[in-house]
Formats: sequence, C-alpha cells, structure tokens
Amino acid sequence: MTSIAPFTIHVPQPQLDNLRERLANTIWPSVIDGHDYGGPPIVGMKALAERMQKFDWRKKEAELNRLPHFTTDIDSQNVHFIHVRSSRTDAVPLMLIHGWPGSFVEFLGVIAPLTNPAEGEQAFHVIVPSVPGFAFSGPTSSTGWNHDRIAHALLELMTQLGYDRFAIQGGDAGALLGPDMARLAPKRIIAVHVNAATLGFMPMGAVDEAEMATFTPAELERLQRLQDFMQVKFGFNLLQSNQPQLAAYALSDSPVGCMAWMTQLFAPEGLEEQFLTNFVIYWTTGTIASSIRMYYEGAHDPAAWAPKANSGVPTGVAVFQDEDIAIRRYAEEANTIVRWTEYPAGGHYAVMRAPDIWLRDVREFFQDVAR
Repeated sequence: MTSIAPFTIHVPQPQLDNLRERLANTIWPSVIDGHDYGGPPIVGMKALAERMQKFDWRKKEAELNRLPHFTTDIDSQNVHFIHVRSSRTDAVPLMLIHGWPGSFVEFLGVIAPLTNPAEGEQAFHVIVPSVPGFAFSGPTSSTGWNHDRIAHALLELMTQLGYDRFAIQGGDAGALLGPDMARLAPKRIIAVHVNAATLGFMPMGAVDEAEMATFTPAELERLQRLQDFMQVKFGFNLLQSNQPQLAAYALSDSPVGCMAWMTQLFAPEGLEEQFLTNFVIYWTTGTIASSIRMYYEGAHDPAAWAPKANSGVPTGVAVFQDEDIAIRRYAEEANTIVRWTEYPAGGHYAVMRAPDIWLRDVREFFQDVAR
C-alpha cells in the first residue's frame, strides 16, 4: 500500500504579496561603472526584478496544474512528482532528473513530445520527480540526503509506481543520480542518458602534459572551460559544500539575492519565463536552503569521492560543447558508454535551450537500447 496522492499547486496569496513587497524594497549594492567584479550586471538584475513584479504566477500556476502532479512518502520525506503515461503500448518508462538550481520546470516543454511522439518514434511514460530537498519535495527535515540516499528514494518511487524496469535521463545533478541509481539496481535500469555531466565524466585533479598532448581540440577546450570555471565561478560550490547555512540566510531573505545566485548556472537570457517560474517555486516552498544542502551532504560523504564501479548499464552522453566539460576517456572509467554525441551549442540547460536536439538525441538513444 503506497501513499501516492494527487497534488495541486497553490501558493497562498500572502506569500506572493510578500515577494512583491520585498522586490519593491530591494537594497541594491553599490557598483563601479565599467568594472566587472563578478556576478550578474546590476542593470540585468534590475530588469529581472521588474519582470518578476509583473510575472503572472496565477496564470503559470494554472498551466502547471494541467499536468498530473502527485506526492508520496519515501524515507520519511514528502516526494513530489509529475507522472504522464503515454497511450502507446510500446512506451518505455522514463524518469527525468533535474539538477541545481533547476527543478521539474526544466522538462515541461518535452513531456508532451515524449509521451505522444510522431508515428515511428519511441514513446515514453514520463516521470519527473522533484529531487528531495527541492521544490515540492522539500524542505528536507533530516540530515544525510546525499546522492546515494536520493538515488534509493527515486528507485523506491519507481517501485511504488509499479515500474520494474525503466530508463533514466538526467542533467547536472541528474547526471550523477542516474548512474548512481544504475549502480544500485543495474537489473532495473534499461539505460541512462546524461547531459551537463560533471563528476564521473571529467578529470579529477590536474592532467599531466603527456596525457594532455593526446587531447583533441574539443577536449582541450572543455578542459580549459573546466579550469576557468574552477578559478572564477566555483565559489558558489565551495560555499554550498562547506557552509550552506551561511548562504541560506541571505538567499532565503532576499529574492533578488536568490535570483542573482541562481544565475550562476541558470542564465535567464532567452529563458526568462522558465527562470521566473523556477525561482517562484524555490522561493515559495522555502527550499533554497535545503537544495544547497545537497552539496554539503555530497562533499562530506566519503563514498561520493571513492572510485565508482561500472554498473554495466548502457549509457549515452550528449555533450553541448559551448558549456559542457565531459570528456569520454574519463567517462568510460566507470560507465558503459554506448553512445557519445557532441553538439556545438545548447548549454547547461540544453533541454530548454535546444529542445529539438535534446529530444532527438534522447529518442535515438533509447530507441536503440530498448530494442
């Protein structure tokens, strides 16, 4: 007997009023014109705050509620998910797993084409969970929600839904959780597809000159991108991995501060509606603090840094070269790579920025392995 129950999104009006009041009373930081001290430009943040003031959340909320949302209890934690079954008898169960600072919002645009594809294309039953600690699966009220515990919880969700075998797609943290689930239950996972992959798909530590001499130009570019990220943008990761509560005080109190922090990985340009929808969900569920605790739990879990066993589960990797850092030789150390595709653009959130390419790659991969 499971505890699965239908769920309807409804943000109390006082929360929305308070958000708008806080935005109106933002204390903006001082700047020096013409000098970049890091972070998003103040002009862009003021424009984003103004857009947020005009954002019609009730319209978006109604749109979100057209999808079938559910919640259940797993490991003493409320877990939210979207579950859309295809009418096709050959549909493959597919779990889509988001990362930080994303949410199920990442996948809203691909649910319909995955469940109701054109004739001759692979169909899927789509399950999109909110990772414990995120959105309507949070805040978490206990410690220890590391990748292993989350992976166990997501496997249990699929058990509750009656899916003995299923496929997984994940980006960012989802690209860690998918392979972890495959290691925990290799016989249950048909295949794993990832993008925006990091740990387990990139070099850990310095790369010696002899090895670097064998890199392709694209691999050298990705290595340089990784090094630049570590030198310039890794501060958020370092803080969230060691002092998440310190950051949480500011991020939970200032909507502009929270939005600015999120832009480190989720740039709103061209995706303003998705960004604002995602932000409102974080803000009104009070999950910015619990979501960043995932970094701390991972950083302080010795098993997370130990060499990984290869599950043997077929794995496909999509690399969007304008932002991704995955390099095949490192990915093959603990993953059975059966498909590796590289695209010139698409970014960290390719599912939103290049949905047609993302959909084609996912469909082709699972259509091949599901035969």
